[in-house]
Amino acid sequence: MSIPLVDLGAAYARQRVDIDAAIAEVIGSAQFINGPQVAQFEAEFARFCGARHAIGVGSGTAAVHLALAALGIGPGDVVAVPAHTFIATVEPITWLGATPRFVDVDPATGCLDPEALKTVIDGVRAVVPVHLYGGLADLAAIAEIADAAGVPVVEDAAQAHGAQYTGPDGTARRAGTYARAGCFSFYPGKNLGAFGDAGAVTTDDDRLAQTVRMLRDHGRVAKYEHLVVGYAHRLDTLQAAVLRAKLGGLDAANERRRSLAQRYSRLLAGVGDLALPAEPPGRRGVHHLYVVRTAHRDELLAYLRGRGIGAGVHYPVPIHRQPAYAHLGVPAGALPAAEAWARECLSLPLYPELTEEQLARVTSTVTAFFETAG
Repeated sequence: MSIPLVDLGAAYARQRVDIDAAIAEVIGSAQFINGPQVAQFEAEFARFCGARHAIGVGSGTAAVHLALAALGIGPGDVVAVPAHTFIATVEPITWLGATPRFVDVDPATGCLDPEALKTVIDGVRAVVPVHLYGGLADLAAIAEIADAAGVPVVEDAAQAHGAQYTGPDGTARRAGTYARAGCFSFYPGKNLGAFGDAGAVTTDDDRLAQTVRMLRDHGRVAKYEHLVVGYAHRLDTLQAAVLRAKLGGLDAANERRRSLAQRYSRLLAGVGDLALPAEPPGRRGVHHLYVVRTAHRDELLAYLRGRGIGAGVHYPVPIHRQPAYAHLGVPAGALPAAEAWARECLSLPLYPELTEEQLARVTSTVTAFFETAG
């Protein structure tokens, strides 16, 4: 039998009773927009993260858009962002009329490299590090550079629900609470996934939270009073209800992911030229994806898929090499670590419902590839 990269059916089956009841409650109330479940989820997710505010929005992309808009990012501004990420991190910068400044990534983690950020921080108005694959960027180092430049940091935590960063002072904070704002996606395949698009902005800044709440709902301050031109970025009540039903099991699901990732790393240690996921001290990731690297990525991907194993690639083209951003003129080879990650990264199946037997089959197939290939 095949092993999918992600098994959303199994995830639903595990929490089906609670999810179905939550959906039925919303349908019965017919409060599909701004129903009570939205505010309830916001309070519960803020508590989960350890943030003062969580503002539900329509997607993770909307979360980045609203956070940057609330910070006043606009035409002529420059925003620093890693080159190895999904394009959704970068699109809102362009929507606001600003320009992304692509930064190379840490060769070990794939996250924004603080040393590279130092060289490009002049003229930047905001920094958006990405917590890639459920691992954490070096927030303390990034914040130090940004603070010295007088610019805010916005965490793209779309893949890092519940991940934990311990700073130099020994205080542990969850992703989305270290910087000025955190941006989450609840796309169905995420660790906390909705049944469609959904997202949230977290912050301890009361004024920023108020602005995000206003902007997400057409700039509204009363039913027919619109203080500014805003956006249609609200969180659907149905999605909020699904997320509430799932949130209580998130910590346990994340621990299962960590356990599976550790088993992967034990079984794949020393196999071929594989580079396995790195977790620097002080960072406790949640393994949204289990990503290895190999110079034989495309051959290994084809080998796995040919044997019913749903491996994938996140992400095969760095953003500065995407046709959509070719006009910025960043030459090939300018960001070598990002380009190496894009060329070599491979995601193996990982989700809480993955069995030990399935994981063993994946690792034995990977091992067989390298034995066959020599």
